[in-house]
Amino acid sequence: MNSLTGKHALVTGGSRGIGLACARALLLRGARVTLAGRDFATLSEAMQELRPLGEVAMETLDVADEDSVHAGFASAVQRFGRIDILVNNAGQARPAPFLKTDTEHWQQMLAVNLSGVFHCCQAALPGMLEAGWGRVVNVASTAGLTGYRYVSGYVAAKHGVVGLTRALALEVAAKGVTVNAVCPGYTETDIVKDAIANIMAKTGRSEEEARAELAAGNPQKRLVQCEEVANAVAWLCQPDSAAMNGQAIAVAGGEVM
Repeated sequence: MNSLTGKHALVTGGSRGIGLACARALLLRGARVTLAGRDFATLSEAMQELRPLGEVAMETLDVADEDSVHAGFASAVQRFGRIDILVNNAGQARPAPFLKTDTEHWQQMLAVNLSGVFHCCQAALPGMLEAGWGRVVNVASTAGLTGYRYVSGYVAAKHGVVGLTRALALEVAAKGVTVNAVCPGYTETDIVKDAIANIMAKTGRSEEEARAELAAGNPQKRLVQCEEVANAVAWLCQPDSAAMNGQAIAVAGGEVM
C-alpha cells in the first residue's frame, strides 16, 4: 500500500466526489496529495478529513483559467516538490437540447472539461519529463466514448479529453510518462445529484424513479461508486502500470465495451 511513497499527486476537483475518493486512494498508497479546486471552504473541509491519512495540502484555482492553473501548480511544487501524478478530475455538466445550447453554454463546457485538462497537463508535464517519470490520469466519462442526448457540449468536451489523452500518450510514450483516461458511467456525485433533480423537476418522477432511469443503462442496474473510479485511477498511477498508456477505461458496469 506504500507503492507511491515519495510521489506528489495533484488532484483537480479534489474536494468532493470522485476527486476526493482519488485523493484518499493516493494517500493510502503513500503519496503526498495536493487538492485543487475553486471553493476554499470545501477544499478546507476535505483537507481536514484526509489529514489523518498522510500529507495533504490544498490550492485554490480555476482549471479554466491558464494563469490560475500555473500559479496554483507552482505553489504546490514549492510545497511538495514536482508533481509526479496529475489527476484531471475537475468537470462540469449542464443539460440542454442542442438547439437551446447557446455559445456561452458551449464555451463553458469546453473551458472546464477540455481546456482545463490542457492547462493542467501543460503546467505539470515539464517536471515529469525532466524527472523521466510521471502519471497523468484524466477523468473523462462514458460520454467521451458514446453519445448522450441533451448534453452535446459535455459529450463533445469529454470526447476531446479522450482524444487528447491518446495524442499526448504517444508524445510521451518513450519518456517515462503515461497518460490514460478513466471513463465513469453515472456515478454517485454532485453532477448526478443535479441530473436526478433535473429529471424530477421536468418529469414529476420521484427521486427513486429518476435514479433508476440513470442506472438503467448500466447492465449492473446501479450507479457507480466514487471509490470504484478511484481504485481504477490509483491502479493507473502505480509504478508497475507502466505499460498502460493511451487507454480510456470505462468504469461503468459493462455499459460501454
